[in-house]
Amino acid sequence: MERLPDHRTDIRDFLATRRAKITPEQVGLPTSGRRRVPGLRREEVAVLAGVSTEWYTRLEQGHIAGVSEDVLDAVARALQLDEDEHTYLFDLAQAAQPPRRTPRRRKAVDIPPRVQWLLDSMTLSAAFVTNGRLDIVATNALARALFAPLFDSETTDERGRPNFARYWFLDRGAPDFVADWDGALDATVALLRAEAGRYPHDKALRELIGELSTTSPEFRTRWAAHDVRIHHGGIKQFQHPDAGPLELVYQPLDLPISLREVHSLTIYTAAPGTPDEDRLKLLASWAATRRQEAEPADGRDLP
Repeated sequence: MERLPDHRTDIRDFLATRRAKITPEQVGLPTSGRRRVPGLRREEVAVLAGVSTEWYTRLEQGHIAGVSEDVLDAVARALQLDEDEHTYLFDLAQAAQPPRRTPRRRKAVDIPPRVQWLLDSMTLSAAFVTNGRLDIVATNALARALFAPLFDSETTDERGRPNFARYWFLDRGAPDFVADWDGALDATVALLRAEAGRYPHDKALRELIGELSTTSPEFRTRWAAHDVRIHHGGIKQFQHPDAGPLELVYQPLDLPISLREVHSLTIYTAAPGTPDEDRLKLLASWAATRRQEAEPADGRDLP
């Protein structure tokens, strides 16, 4: 039987790194004398959360199973966790509960035809579907054209499927494709960290994290920071090899396809009336032409 992961290290590191980010001044505590470590002391967090120092120390050591939601809420407030961090703390607590049965392995699911029809209907926006491990599992024509560097990368899997994490960290051309490469790295690791909190028994996810931890110093450094992100969206700038510079607005949306596999629908579009919209329309035109050229001729063209 597969050995289940030990969650104590994740809990310890997460709470310790959050505690280190807060100063006494931020929470209204007096400061006196020299402090050996940055951030709050354990006893100060305990006071803010209304628990004993011994109890909080045990919690930070990873003993989170059985802790009530009220107490976790108090700790989250004391550490000034944002919404994503608060959710992640509760995910860690849930994962630490003794399983009633051996967790079932998550299985990849096929994307229903209705989802592909939805993607194909968006002709002026790049739309694609990813799973929790950031594999691109479905796209429309414009997304395939926009993210051509990912599809052409040697970091794709044996099925030719791109993975954002592998591309950003392992492809040498990635820094030239996106303007804020460091920001892309930060967001990618934070998304994978949150996914690991939700699904600690996902073997494929653990293998991806292990691969990147072994091959990428940039990934190892960011993984150790224990930052998490669940809700995201905003503006991203690209230097596309065909369309040139593009500044696009993007928004991910939850896509409930399966109870056992999390998917996200992400849409990239340009602000109306901008040169970016013109370049995106040009890219869409190229994508449509290439798609038509690639499609086999129907029976009407046969003699």
